[in-house]
Amino acid sequence: MANNQGPQGTNDPAGSTQMFRAFVDDAPQTRQPAAAPSSGPRVGLIVGIVAAVVVVAAVAWLALG
Repeated sequence: MANNQGPQGTNDPAGSTQMFRAFVDDAPQTRQPAAAPSSGPRVGLIVGIVAAVVVVAAVAWLALG
């Protein structure tokens, strides 16, 4: 019968994960909440989507007309 458990003395990855989670849970919550993002990128995204819809509608109108 083969020994499929690997060499002796290796660390258990699950143990490291549990220690990390315990560290995160015990860390003091000193971070400030993130500032509200500006509406600049959102406005640009909306303008881009509207422009794309207009272009697609114009191409479809020209193709069918």
